[in-house]
Amino acid sequence: MMNFGLHSAILPDLTFEEVVDYASAVGFKCLEVCCWPVGKAVRRYAGVTHINLNESDNDRLAYYKKYAEDKGIEIAALGYYPNAMDADREAAEVAQKHIVRMIDAAAEMKVKTISTFVGKDKTQNIEANLDLFEKIWTPIVRHAEDKDVKIAIENCPMLYTKDEWPGGNNLACAPYIWRQMYERIDSDHLGIAYDPSHPYLQQGSVTAPIYEFRDKIFHVHFKDIKIYPEKVTEYGVFSYPGLWHSPKLPGLGGVDFAAFISALNDIRYTGSAVIEVEDKAFENSLEDTKSGIEQAYRFLKQYL
Repeated sequence: MMNFGLHSAILPDLTFEEVVDYASAVGFKCLEVCCWPVGKAVRRYAGVTHINLNESDNDRLAYYKKYAEDKGIEIAALGYYPNAMDADREAAEVAQKHIVRMIDAAAEMKVKTISTFVGKDKTQNIEANLDLFEKIWTPIVRHAEDKDVKIAIENCPMLYTKDEWPGGNNLACAPYIWRQMYERIDSDHLGIAYDPSHPYLQQGSVTAPIYEFRDKIFHVHFKDIKIYPEKVTEYGVFSYPGLWHSPKLPGLGGVDFAAFISALNDIRYTGSAVIEVEDKAFENSLEDTKSGIEQAYRFLKQYL
């Protein structure tokens, strides 16, 4: 049975304790907890800090874990999604150091997984980015191996908006790239945070990669998207996708969640699977957001 939970990014104004209390009250069993460095967010749903790793010693980290456990909640993953391969090498280095800090914190808390982006230098082609990936990520992955923490790379292309287009800010967005990544860094600690909305956006199969990469799926995001055919007609699929799609609650977009969850059951997936809410239709207030979370919970619960 999957460990059903919530991604904390949609509740940025709540404290860690408030997020845990709410998740427990709804019926969730786990959380992916956002661990961005405190500062200005660079995009929507980024910059969320429910655990401030830069101000948390081991005692504080133990407190977070115990507080969650006392409420029946497992901290299934620590999450932070920067561009660790940014063309701005100073920004990339900041991201890399915080990812390492997150690995250390996860090890201290006995949290099995961190979830992040691999990043991308959008000024370079795929081949050059694979070289850069090998250079930057080999020491990070080896560190994760030493700490026995798994790195789950989300399969988001990060090319939704005008500033991300056309290269995108996350290399690890398609199976042919994953294969090359795993050839270059062969590790049981490097895998995927699989979000079905991303292959759906790219007009690929949501379920086929699950079977091929069954041993690499460390974490799952439940998120949906809606594609507007009239906007595709207007702008074309070679325009940036922010013009013709919207993230939606699970069940309100085009992803076939019955098929998706059936495929996860086929491979006997028993890891964490968290709802990731980015639906603007449910963001007018905290109560509105909570109603969206709870609607998604009810929808997915029928399959889980």
